[in-house]
Amino acid sequence: MDSTAPNVAETTGHDADLQAEPAGGAVDSSGGRSAERSAGGWFPYPPSRPAHLIPPIALAYIGDAVYEVAVRQYLLSKPNMRPAHLHRSATGLVSAKAQSRILAGIESLLNEKEQDIVRQGRNAKSGSVPKNADVLEYRHATALECLIGYLYSSGQHERMIELITQGIEHAQSLTK
Repeated sequence: MDSTAPNVAETTGHDADLQAEPAGGAVDSSGGRSAERSAGGWFPYPPSRPAHLIPPIALAYIGDAVYEVAVRQYLLSKPNMRPAHLHRSATGLVSAKAQSRILAGIESLLNEKEQDIVRQGRNAKSGSVPKNADVLEYRHATALECLIGYLYSSGQHERMIELITQGIEHAQSLTK
């Protein structure tokens, strides 16, 4: 693996302190309950229903935001922090075209349940397609966001970070 490749897991830090997430909240490394974190997310607002019952478009909604934060954190780990460079670099990783390529790069790593979530996200009807993306790329991007949203909402943060990290590494390898 390339030594300059992103390691989102190292830069997030928070998940490394947690051992498990029982229904009453997270358990930190000292065995105590973490009041500021609830099962399923980073904030004390748990989903209104289990992740497998959340509509794919809603999972893509939160997945889009989580992925955006991961990309921004990755970019801040790099030496060039000029605003124009950050924006250009972020666009290269969060566009529908980039997300479609990322999904293609990580699909072989997905288990059966994750593949099912991706299928549901790809088939979800969002109602519109952005002007800078074709329909197929947009559907694949929605599928990636749905998967990230599912993993985030179901509390599978280590797996989510692993797949995002692999996806960013894949995208960066295509641009070199």
